[in-house]
Amino acid sequence: MRKIYIGILIAMICAGCQSKRDLFENAQMTPQTVKIIRFDSAFVGLDTTQMSESVDKLYKEYPDFMPYFTSDLLGLENKDSLVAVLPKFLTDTTLKIQQMLKDEQSLFADISDIQRETNEAFTRLKYLFPDMSVPDIYLYVSGFVSPVYFPSEGVIGIGADMYLGSDYPAYAQLAYEYQKQNMRKECVVGDAISAYLFRSLPFNGRQNRLLDHMIYHGKIMYLLDQILPEEKEEQIIGYSREQWTWCVDHERAIWQRIMDKRDLFQTDGIVLTSYMNDGPFTSEVSQDSPGRLGSWVGWRIVENYMNTNEDVTMQALLDNDDAQQILENSHYKP
Repeated sequence: MRKIYIGILIAMICAGCQSKRDLFENAQMTPQTVKIIRFDSAFVGLDTTQMSESVDKLYKEYPDFMPYFTSDLLGLENKDSLVAVLPKFLTDTTLKIQQMLKDEQSLFADISDIQRETNEAFTRLKYLFPDMSVPDIYLYVSGFVSPVYFPSEGVIGIGADMYLGSDYPAYAQLAYEYQKQNMRKECVVGDAISAYLFRSLPFNGRQNRLLDHMIYHGKIMYLLDQILPEEKEEQIIGYSREQWTWCVDHERAIWQRIMDKRDLFQTDGIVLTSYMNDGPFTSEVSQDSPGRLGSWVGWRIVENYMNTNEDVTMQALLDNDDAQQILENSHYKP
């Protein structure tokens, strides 16, 4: 009898388990190659003794990127302004720009891992969305201005100087503690493709409720998890392992808190910001929590939905603007 009881118990437990769905099982995919342009190396290699000629050369070699780099990232009017400012920029002692440029070139001397991961990610994306273009990626340094930048259609800019390591000295003046954990080279691909997806697949919720934003962000997290299979789950969303574990351990309490406060259908900007924006914690839930709990819960709901409804394609999921229907058909009950 004891063996029978244990067997029934195991069967009941397994019946409630769902294996992670693989959207690419037995898929025949055409390999894609992302062009990575080392603008960072060209910029670092400027001949400071002939600044005007060096800047002219950059404009000639990178005619599409340089105007955006000058105006958007450096906030300068034109090429002449860049020539005038660069000597001061390169000799800045507050943020030790010269040292930063050396450190960046050393850390990013080998980008084979970035190349391979982006190739694989866009190979998977092209399989799911044949009409989606494969962008070029420009690595740049701009004095800690921006980690990811979109200068034009079909181009992703990655500020390599924003990924020099969580304990990089200059970040002490530039970033909060909760931000530093993602300022590592290992986060480059996830950040770049996440930003690309949010830009390429804009919010399509029927209403401006928390639930609609949770489901939208959950769709993007789910897609990222599918196209970046080597990324750890916590890195997909930008958490530490401890933060991820906290969420899993408190998942039922998080959901109960959201339900008790009736926040799912809130449209108040302060509430939406608390749940969806980055921060040291999610104030509507707990000061012990990580930020962006709305995205994390949304991801769990969407994953449940896709595991439960195996006939739903990724395109159908993205096209579905009924967040309420996705929640109900996910059978999400932590």
